[in-house]
Amino acid sequence: MPTVIRCDRVVMSSSNASKDVLNKIGKAGGSPLVNRPKSVKMKKCVWIFMVWVAVFAICPTQQSHAVVWVVVKAALKKVIKAMDLAVQRVQNETIRLQAAQRALENAMSKLKLQEIGDWGEKQRSIFNTYYTELQKVKASIGYYKRVKSIIAQQSSMVAEYKKYFHLFQGDSHFSAAEIAHMNRVYSGMMEQSIKNLDEILLVINSFATQMSDAARLEIIDKAASRIDKNLADMRGFSNQNMVLSLQRTKDQLELNSVKAFYGLQ
Repeated sequence: MPTVIRCDRVVMSSSNASKDVLNKIGKAGGSPLVNRPKSVKMKKCVWIFMVWVAVFAICPTQQSHAVVWVVVKAALKKVIKAMDLAVQRVQNETIRLQAAQRALENAMSKLKLQEIGDWGEKQRSIFNTYYTELQKVKASIGYYKRVKSIIAQQSSMVAEYKKYFHLFQGDSHFSAAEIAHMNRVYSGMMEQSIKNLDEILLVINSFATQMSDAARLEIIDKAASRIDKNLADMRGFSNQNMVLSLQRTKDQLELNSVKAFYGLQ
């Protein structure tokens, strides 16, 4: 929660204090300054206006940072929810497929207990069916393992986003406008992440529909490539901002402080 500055109290107390000071100075000259001509009062009004400007120059900066952070948290929540859904479905489907694999392997083991020479056409057909289904299940489990690794990489991307954007917000070398620009860039990357996760969910759901292995592999490969690119772009953007902050330091002491702030030492 950002600190709320009571601008009215600051100005009132400042104006009252200035009035007392002006009166004391005026008494030394024989008459209160507050009763002097309009030109003096005009100077006083200008001075009060400058106090207002100074106070309100601080307030919007704090408020804008707070608004940006609210937007960031909303974007993160959306991505994390999509990731959680994908992870849950992957885990559930993997468990189901592993159970199916064990059942098929047990059934095939029982058939192998008989001499293959004693098999009739029916037994051979059953065995071939089991074998075909087992290969499909193993292939599906392989898909899910790769999907899980893709989601893990997506999770790393979200973690880096949270870490570096929070650090940039606390870096005095960046203005409110620059922080807002960072938010727009990071938010765009997060939106792309949601699209990648949607495609991953399409792969997961495809096992309940008619989709060829080639189509599944194509979706997985494209999603993986995009996530790799998004992660590389995010790291490049974060590094660019850190370098900019380092370049804005004024001396070696400040440079060392910024390096420590970003964990670069």
